[in-house]
Amino acid sequence: MHNLVMKAGGWFLAFGLAVIAAFSAVDAAFAAQMWILAVAALIGLCCLLRGADYEGLDRPAPAKPTGYYDDVIRWGVIATVFWGLAGMLVGVYIALQLAFPQLNLGLEYTTFGRLRPLHTSAVIFAFCGNALIASSFWVVQRTCRARLAFPALARFVFWGYQLFIVLAATGYMLGITEGREYAEPEWYADIWLTIVWVSYLAVYLGTIVRRKEPHIYVANWFYLSFIVTIAMLHLVNNLTIPVSLFGSKSYSAFAGVQDALTQWWYGHNAVGFFLTAGFLGMMYYFIPKQAERPVYSYRLSIVHFWSLIFLYIWAGPHHLHYTALPDWAQTLGEVFSIMLWMPSWGGMINGLMTLNGAWDKVRTDPIIRMMVLALAFYGMSTFEGPMMSIKTVNSLSHYTDWTIGHVHSGALGWNGMITFATIYFLTPRLWGRTRMYSLRMINWHFWTATLGIVLYVSSMWVAGIMQGLMWREYGHDGYLVYAFVDVVAAMKPYYLIRATGGLLYLLGSVFMAWNVFQTIRGNLREEAPLTGTPYNPALDHPLQPHAA
Repeated sequence: MHNLVMKAGGWFLAFGLAVIAAFSAVDAAFAAQMWILAVAALIGLCCLLRGADYEGLDRPAPAKPTGYYDDVIRWGVIATVFWGLAGMLVGVYIALQLAFPQLNLGLEYTTFGRLRPLHTSAVIFAFCGNALIASSFWVVQRTCRARLAFPALARFVFWGYQLFIVLAATGYMLGITEGREYAEPEWYADIWLTIVWVSYLAVYLGTIVRRKEPHIYVANWFYLSFIVTIAMLHLVNNLTIPVSLFGSKSYSAFAGVQDALTQWWYGHNAVGFFLTAGFLGMMYYFIPKQAERPVYSYRLSIVHFWSLIFLYIWAGPHHLHYTALPDWAQTLGEVFSIMLWMPSWGGMINGLMTLNGAWDKVRTDPIIRMMVLALAFYGMSTFEGPMMSIKTVNSLSHYTDWTIGHVHSGALGWNGMITFATIYFLTPRLWGRTRMYSLRMINWHFWTATLGIVLYVSSMWVAGIMQGLMWREYGHDGYLVYAFVDVVAAMKPYYLIRATGGLLYLLGSVFMAWNVFQTIRGNLREEAPLTGTPYNPALDHPLQPHAA
């Protein structure tokens, strides 16, 4: 009874503080955010009181469960699917805005400038972030042969992270932003995320400490580097001073070129550790499990880990070529970016070679097919990135849509495909089903998503190179040949192709959502198996002539 009262009091206190902050707010946007916090606290209080076992309050505590704690992973899979659909839908909408500016609707809340960070945060932090949290909780339990440490704290991590996503998303639409790439949420959301992230680290490390297996499997190394490094990046890049404790605006502790360097030290390593190292943890667990083959070279996986985390942290300055950043710092970022090609391809080769002896499954298993495509795009993106960091190439590609094509080849091809495959692996196991509702629907998802990626990325490659060439075209008189508006007009066909590709990718995700929903319900679609053409030797003979 005492614990219930304390928890209810905590929720009520949080509700009261949020209401006070809302009434004390110096700007309307901050007040709206505090009302969201108040509603969240009220929902938490209602769920606590509704779910309490009042009759069993005086009974002794039941014995602690001994199996794996998968409830939070189930929630994570559902959240991943939901936020993926939401983020991709916004992405398609803003892609259409570039071709049809009328879709800005003349409202401040639906302009490209506000919806674009909504899209990036939804797909990176909501879709990919939930996938990383859920899959890491699955992997650390299975590889350590230990129940997840601190289940209550794990629940806080999940729900606290969803609250951060809601605060960030609504804040963008209200015009609340620090204006920092991949780090737009303001100071109060940053503090909340810090609390959630430290809790995540405690749960993950606590499970490793409790492990029953003496060896720490390499996937846990990648997940742990992702958690620790993102914490460090987040703390340093978001060092800000709020104008008021009851206002949404803050100013960075850094200024000028130092601020720019800090931002891109964070920005590139958010890609390096959030979108690369964490997903490599996924790759090193789920590909061997789905292929039923051991990792091709465990030694190579260790070399891959240490070289990647050492080199990646230095590559950020390549985002600031031909700026006020000192030339030696630009060159440093370029050199380390080029060196990154080697460990990146070492990891890709390790993943692909893990399929030795199981390549036939690519023909019959659409989940394996997604994993192979993810590795292929990982290899392509990690070759293209170092190439684009070379100053000569960067002078053409920077500020163009070539960069957009590069980012989305990695995001859609590598992060998206490995996440989809992981969801298809986890869903039947988490809900105790024999398989997914429809394997053929996974195949539909694979081909629609693949076609969408090809259309999206190829159109942006062509458009970006065209942009760069048109911007630098001089006439015989020494003046620029094309006005900026001429370049914008020339981009429209490519923007339409890009939107079509995004729509196909979204359609594939709709297939996945329906497949997951039906699997959770326990339904199985009646369909022909995804195997090779059946062979019946009894029918393999010449026809005998009929008697007259």
